Amino acid sequence: MARPEKVRLGDLLVAQKVLSQAQLADALDRQRQSGRKLGRVLVENGFATEDQISMAIARQMNIPFVDLCRVQVKPEVAHLLPEQAARRFRAAVLEQRDSGVLVAMADPTDIFTYDEIVRTVRRNVDLAVATESAVGKFIDNAYHGTDEIDELARSLSEELGQEEAIDISQLATGETAEDAPVVRLLQSIFEDALRDGASDIHIEPIDSRLQIRFRVDGMLHVATEADSRIGPALIQRLKLMGEMNIAEKRLPQDGRFMVRVGQQQVDVRLSVIRTQYGESAVMRLLIGSGEVSLDRLGIAPETLASFRRLIHQPNGLVLVTGPTGSGKTTTLYGALSELNDPEVKILTVEDPVEYRLTGVNQVQVQDKIELTFSRALRAFLRQDPDIILVGEMRDQETALIALRAALTGHLVLSTLHTNDAASAAARLLDMGAPSYLLASSLTGIMAQRLVRKLCPLCAEVAPLTPAERVWLKVELGKGLAADTFKRGQGCRQCNFTGYKGRQGVFELLEIDAALAGLLNSGNTELFHAAAKRKLAGRNLHDEAVRLASEGVTSVAEAMRAVHQADE
Repeated sequence: MARPEKVRLGDLLVAQKVLSQAQLADALDRQRQSGRKLGRVLVENGFATEDQISMAIARQMNIPFVDLCRVQVKPEVAHLLPEQAARRFRAAVLEQRDSGVLVAMADPTDIFTYDEIVRTVRRNVDLAVATESAVGKFIDNAYHGTDEIDELARSLSEELGQEEAIDISQLATGETAEDAPVVRLLQSIFEDALRDGASDIHIEPIDSRLQIRFRVDGMLHVATEADSRIGPALIQRLKLMGEMNIAEKRLPQDGRFMVRVGQQQVDVRLSVIRTQYGESAVMRLLIGSGEVSLDRLGIAPETLASFRRLIHQPNGLVLVTGPTGSGKTTTLYGALSELNDPEVKILTVEDPVEYRLTGVNQVQVQDKIELTFSRALRAFLRQDPDIILVGEMRDQETALIALRAALTGHLVLSTLHTNDAASAAARLLDMGAPSYLLASSLTGIMAQRLVRKLCPLCAEVAPLTPAERVWLKVELGKGLAADTFKRGQGCRQCNFTGYKGRQGVFELLEIDAALAGLLNSGNTELFHAAAKRKLAGRNLHDEAVRLASEGVTSVAEAMRAVHQADE
């Protein structure tokens, strides 16, 4: 491609009727006062949009305009231009061609930057134009911090040589530790995980390599891989941060520490366990406080009103059920945030305490000193509480104490691992809870799942697969409208997954006199059947289909959530 010619942006936009002469004069005056680039002044003051400016340049220079949000580029192609250069030039390599490479620039009229790009990639460069904000997001996703992580990992591997461990005394000292490659590597991993919105970081030795994975919106993906020799160095540093026994490499250990990443304070829960190829670590990242609003969880208005009625009763047991990672604790924290008041005393026993709630007395289970759920609960009853939260019903003793507390004037909130609301009562009876006590104490059961939400940028109406069509016909019968369901096409905003964020799917079973009578009889089959009938039309299946029909999630994701409920 021929070297581009310099274009006066203001004159170009006036010529293409994007701006008036008066607007241009106003913008130029503002530019002189602020010293900012004209394009930014135009966008910030509403004279033109980024898309309008980029399209006008594309028409003038006869080059393509590219929507980078919908472009997927192989990492090895994007990395033809190093990250530092890409950020400095505000450019991105999109395609490798026989004649050279296709590069998108925020300002393709900058002939000096064009020359620098040609010298850097050492190829002929064909130009395209993209908005400046889209180029920035593309670079964040394309390089993703992986280059820095890989470089630091290589540096650490070279420093370790043939040894499997680093100098513990050096790691324990402040100044040396801050300069150590292992610390900088961990910092890069945390930064990358938070940029992705990850909830967990997995560091796993696999044969001859170390795999680092992030869990985003409930799904794991590989962030990077490195030399397996750096694994022991990372684990030892994490153990020091989590105040673990660094000499113990056979038994599982748990720890906790705080890190600051940018302006964010992150509470990290660390679990280390020995695997076939070495020690593996998983870190749960907890950001912010426990102030969660029930209004933001996606609970249907009718269900939310009923749940609020249950948690505002002075006594009774309210359960939230579902598998691990279904958002049960978030729902309970939402309830506590609403109930938290200086006039009531709230006590919680949790394993672990995931968020700190101001004004709430929270107790961490510690098996080493025999501070169990049941022991903490017995102590709670001597603390004059109004509301008690039990992190999980794990055994008969805990269940009995919680049920008796609910019967004697306390509101008790807890979680249980069951597939749906109707199965929770049978689970408690199996644990040894007396049927009469359960019938007198249990007031409501909320079952939930989490579904990934469709990316708002790339979600489009799409044809159903045969399996999706069959499933919907079972759920909806003749009410199937196949042209109303959406699927995420994948874009840079959602890292080409088609999903961005998650939302809860809920069903709420209120225990009325009829259900309490069935509980008292101990007939779990009759109770289960009656509960299913009561939930008809508003169970997990129905709510998942509703979210899919409203375009909140896809049919495939709704099917996945319901499959969990049916297992």
